[in-house]
Amino acid sequence: MRSLLHLLRLWPIAIAAAILHPAYAAPAPKGCDDLLSGFGTKLIEASCTKSTDLTTANPATTPADNSIADLPTFAFTPQTDRKTISPDPPDHTPITGPVPGLQIDARIAGDPQRQARILIRLPDNWNGRLVVGGAPGTRSEFADDFSWSDYVVQKGYAFVSQNKGMLNFKTSDADDAAACRTNIPALPFIHFYDDDAGMPFTRWASFMAEAARLGREAVRMRYGRDARFTYAVGTSNGGYQVRRAVESNPELFDGGVDWEGTFVDPDLPNLLSTLPPAVLNYPDYAKSEFNPNSIAAKNILAAGYPPDMTNSKDGKTNSLWAVHNLVYWEATLCQWQKQLDPTYDTYGAGLANYVYLRRLSASPVADNLAAFATTGRIRRPLITVAGTMDTLLPIDANARAYARRVAAAARTDKNAPVYRLYEVQNGNHIDSYKTTFPQLEYIQPHAQQAFDLLVGAVENHAELPPSQCIARGGKIDAKPAQAGHCANLQVP
Repeated sequence: MRSLLHLLRLWPIAIAAAILHPAYAAPAPKGCDDLLSGFGTKLIEASCTKSTDLTTANPATTPADNSIADLPTFAFTPQTDRKTISPDPPDHTPITGPVPGLQIDARIAGDPQRQARILIRLPDNWNGRLVVGGAPGTRSEFADDFSWSDYVVQKGYAFVSQNKGMLNFKTSDADDAAACRTNIPALPFIHFYDDDAGMPFTRWASFMAEAARLGREAVRMRYGRDARFTYAVGTSNGGYQVRRAVESNPELFDGGVDWEGTFVDPDLPNLLSTLPPAVLNYPDYAKSEFNPNSIAAKNILAAGYPPDMTNSKDGKTNSLWAVHNLVYWEATLCQWQKQLDPTYDTYGAGLANYVYLRRLSASPVADNLAAFATTGRIRRPLITVAGTMDTLLPIDANARAYARRVAAAARTDKNAPVYRLYEVQNGNHIDSYKTTFPQLEYIQPHAQQAFDLLVGAVENHAELPPSQCIARGGKIDAKPAQAGHCANLQVP
């Protein structure tokens, strides 16, 4: 007994000696050659750079658009992607100083379509944690650079992102059966890569999980130890990836923040039910000179969309609905219809005349939606941040619909993880539109605050503020003035 007590007294000394003695020193961080060698055949066409700064203050952090040889124009557009949703300068994430580290850019070897790409950033001042980013729309692995990567790498997080296993799009023409018509004169027809054969949307969740696995492997090789916590973040379709991550892969993720995530379900509402009324009624709304009392405007509102925002400059009317009609509504509807209901005659019957309920008996569209649906059965803490003025994914048909699904699942699971919905009053799907429509509010700062709150809840068991409406100019509050949903979608 005496010798045992003696050993116990010496135990702290032994620990200190192990820490201080060179034989027990922590392994030096691995460099690029070791990392690329360690990945072996898991990555293809991989490059690793020792970067003086992993933030976008360094021009080399995000490559130029169309910078991959042999790919057509618009297939790879990282510079465009990072500013598509994030606010315009100077309202991007503030950068206070350089973050040296390693950056890896590669293709994922296991993809038979040879389109899946991954980005890994490993700061020298690693805090022991990993963030996995989802990609919005059909955008690249660099789409989160302004919104998420700049924010987390400055805090010491390792960051990994992916492109959902697909390139963006290429120009096309009317002879291409898979082409989608746009309202942009310079791009009359485009061909989305994810409408090709062998590119089901079910791939989106699998590449989010694979990015987490590769990211975990990268930090293990680089720093000689596992990540203590792994978080999922993403916007739009990337927000969908976050939801599926915490539903399907709790072994890989400790929690997530989804910003304007896409709600996917075979039951109403879904994107195939909400977009057609907007596409159908917008031309008459424009002919009415943007009359909010026109029948066309009322039909769009009845489909769940927030009110239009208009302002005049130099004798010209700017309309939030007009911008979405130009860029998003028809192109997005075509993209999803081509993949999920390919037997529909897109331009013969007309996208504006697509009626989801009528297609249920004519095609497997419901089964195709069910194959990658968001269930609401979350298995890790999750926060949704969404704007009341989302004019692509209306809040009641997407963020609130998913919140209802989570609440329904929680009623049968007393151990369901915590979930919060933070609604941003006057927030839009695209933060950069605030430049044209100052009545809008940025969502990005609230999404980033939500991330910090999530980390506090996961790691320190702090209580998350209740679901709430974030007033204009406000922030997420432990005692909100307006708990639950925002009373109005638009306020002055």
